[in-house]
Amino acid sequence: QVQLVESGGGLVQAGGSLRLSCAASGRTFSVYTMGWFRQAPGKEREFVAAISWGGGSTAYADSVKGRFTISRDNAKNTVYLQMNSLKPEDTAVYYCAARPGTAIARTTVGYYYWGQGTQVTVSS
Repeated sequence: QVQLVESGGGLVQAGGSLRLSCAASGRTFSVYTMGWFRQAPGKEREFVAAISWGGGSTAYADSVKGRFTISRDNAKNTVYLQMNSLKPEDTAVYYCAARPGTAIARTTVGYYYWGQGTQVTVSS
């Protein structure tokens, strides 16, 4: 089992920045690929970013590429999502998730463990 707890969400004006954190506990954190997903009201959960177990590979949704950066610190069992140049359309609940193994996946399939989510609201 892996327990995930997100933090860092909040209200920010368009153009601003936020840094989300996801603290993991339980099984060895470093053997999991980590992902960030988001879900806006009335919409399906969508992929935002993912990072391989060693941090050498990353992937981003086209909508956030160049604005968001995913990183991880295996010594601290934590994954981060730095969000810059935020837009109102980035408003959503953001979830981190853990996927056993080394492959990066852009869908929710295979992400067995999920956090409770943190709200990000971007005002125009």
